[in-house]
Amino acid sequence: MEKFTKLTGVAAPLPVVNVDTDMIIPKDYLKTIKRTGLGKGLFAEARYKEDGSENPDFVLNKPAYRNAKILVAGDNFGCGSSREHAPWALLDFGIRCVISTSFADIFYNNCFKNGILPIVVSQDDLDKLMDDASRGSNAVLTVDLEAQEITGPDGGSIRFDIDPARRHILLEGLDDIASTLKNESVIGSFEQKVSAERPWL
Repeated sequence: MEKFTKLTGVAAPLPVVNVDTDMIIPKDYLKTIKRTGLGKGLFAEARYKEDGSENPDFVLNKPAYRNAKILVAGDNFGCGSSREHAPWALLDFGIRCVISTSFADIFYNNCFKNGILPIVVSQDDLDKLMDDASRGSNAVLTVDLEAQEITGPDGGSIRFDIDPARRHILLEGLDDIASTLKNESVIGSFEQKVSAERPWL
C-alpha cells in the first residue's frame, strides 16, 4: 500500500449529505474483485447521462476537478452497504483523501485499509474547506498527516485529530497483511513453542 505522508492537490467540493456507497460506486460495477479499473464507475449515475455521455454539471467532469486528489463532502459520507468497492473506486480515480464532518463506520475503516485518509472536521471547518474547494483550479489543499494539518490556498490551516494507530498504518503504508508480517518473528516463536508443547496439534 502506498504511504500517505503529505498530499497536495486539487480539492473537489461535493456538498451533498448522506452520500451512500451505492452513489459512490453503483451495483453494476460490483462484479469484479479487482481493485483497478473502478475509477470510471465512481459516481457513475451522477457523472454520466443515460446515453453514456458525461454530465457536464457534475463536479468531477468539470475541467478544474478532473484530476482532484481530495474530496470535500457533506455529512455522513459513505453510508449504506459495506461495499469495499467504494474506496477502491475513489483510489482508482486518484482521490487519496476525503474530508467530511462524519463518515459511516465501515466505509471509514475501509478507507484506512486501502490507503485513503478520511478526515473528520467540524462544520465550521468544513464550510471553510468547501469554500476553498469551490475555487476551481485554485482549490489546492495540502494535507499533512504527520503534522495533522490541512493548509488552504490562502495559507490558513486547520488541525485534525486521528487515531495514532491508524495514522501509523497510513504513514508506513501498511495493509492488514503487512501489519501482521511486522510481527512475523514473534508469531514464528509462538508457533515453535506451541509445536514443542503440543506436538499432537
